[in-house]
Amino acid sequence: MTPTMMTVIVVTLGGMMVAAAIAVLFVRDILSAIIITSFVSLSASVMFLLMDAPDVAITEASIGAVLATMIFLWGRGKIGEDR
Repeated sequence: MTPTMMTVIVVTLGGMMVAAAIAVLFVRDILSAIIITSFVSLSASVMFLLMDAPDVAITEASIGAVLATMIFLWGRGKIGEDR
């Protein structure tokens, strides 16, 4: 992959991450916020993979995208039971 192409991909992915992080502030549905947060974490893992850090990418994908999302969904389920 050429450095120019890599720069374009990283800048595009970074812009999408920033846009998604801002979108979380404005969504009204908690499930949508959880999904968008998971997207930001998954995008970060792709970014780490592109920067030749596969160990960090795997950790971010497993902890950030999967485990954190599961905890958020579990918490959403617990909040939903009380209401």
